[in-house]
Amino acid sequence: MLALLRFLAACCLLIAVFAAVDDYTRSGPAGRTVVTATAEHWERIAPTSFKQARASVERSTHPLVWSYGVGQILRVPTWGLFGLLGLVLAYAGRRRKRVNVFAN
Repeated sequence: MLALLRFLAACCLLIAVFAAVDDYTRSGPAGRTVVTATAEHWERIAPTSFKQARASVERSTHPLVWSYGVGQILRVPTWGLFGLLGLVLAYAGRRRKRVNVFAN
């Protein structure tokens, strides 16, 4: 289980690096900073799955759940969201130090 968490952490951190490089290369030499939201990346990569996910959430719950819940989370920059998720998964999947307890 810990190996799976570490693998997922590595995948999330890899996605975060790709997204950060994408934002950096689109910033250009003019010095303007481009920060792309997760929703924008998702719409650009897979527009049908984004529309289906939005319709599914709005159909199974109240439409405000998408607007004020999921939609707010997807406004976070992609590198930040996946970076944080990767760090949390890496912390959860870390190798723990074994403690020997001796009872006399």
